[in-house]
Amino acid sequence: MPPICNPEVRCVCVEVDGEARWGRRAGDEIVLADGLVIAETSAVYLAPAAPSKILAVHLTYGSRVREYAARTPPEPSYFMKPPTTLNGHRQPILMARGAQFLNYEGELAVVIARRMKGVPIDEVLDYVGGYTCANDVGMHDFRHADRGAMLRVKGHDGFLPLGPELVPAAEFDPTDFTLRTSLNGEVVQEATADDLLFSVAYQLADVCRLITLEPGDVILTGTPANSRPMKPGDVVEVEISGIGRLRNTIEEWDVDLAGPGEQMQVSAQTLHVALAIPEDEAERLVADGGNP
Repeated sequence: MPPICNPEVRCVCVEVDGEARWGRRAGDEIVLADGLVIAETSAVYLAPAAPSKILAVHLTYGSRVREYAARTPPEPSYFMKPPTTLNGHRQPILMARGAQFLNYEGELAVVIARRMKGVPIDEVLDYVGGYTCANDVGMHDFRHADRGAMLRVKGHDGFLPLGPELVPAAEFDPTDFTLRTSLNGEVVQEATADDLLFSVAYQLADVCRLITLEPGDVILTGTPANSRPMKPGDVVEVEISGIGRLRNTIEEWDVDLAGPGEQMQVSAQTLHVALAIPEDEAERLVADGGNP
């Protein structure tokens, strides 16, 4: 499968007979590239990108900086998620048995159309193939283990739903959008592009100074305030104006994560990040054996 579909049309990626296929939505149907038509209601959605790498930014919305009473970062900082984190619209997000702090993070995702390295900021958007909704899921029960690296927190299989469609770059303005995340029908995150500390173009230009971005690569541009934990049975939706709505359900995963390596625990960092509790209060709660 090509790493990105035709950058001139809205497209979806679905699984048909065990293979990933590109297509487009047409009412209550999906028309595949070879003309085969399937019912949209029965479609098994996959992430609409096939990246060699996924890069995500830490703090980039002013509301999130204020929520944590954090120092405004002078420049963006990044972490990586493996491609195995990819997940699709309407697919389950699995929450391991024993975990307590599986957080949503609604984000705008950028999908690269052509190789870019050292591209000037006023040209980077010309290298974008399209945009889609993302949920940068994190299990903060491992926050004590990773801090900035985020591998144990955000690197689990299926921890990056994307979709439902990839919207062509020509149809979306990354300087003018509204992002909303809903949990069980209630809006829990809301922000506009005006709240970004670092524009999408700035992030792309920054990253490609150092790392060659290939077609299909995904850049996650950050989440606003009010990321909070989910639980099995919850329905989480990320909606971006001009793109659509990504929907997933949390399911309990009966897996034992015990074994070699760091184990889940409720640390002060867990409470601080997952619940936006001040650091000193989080430290006190952990010292007292408490858990809000």
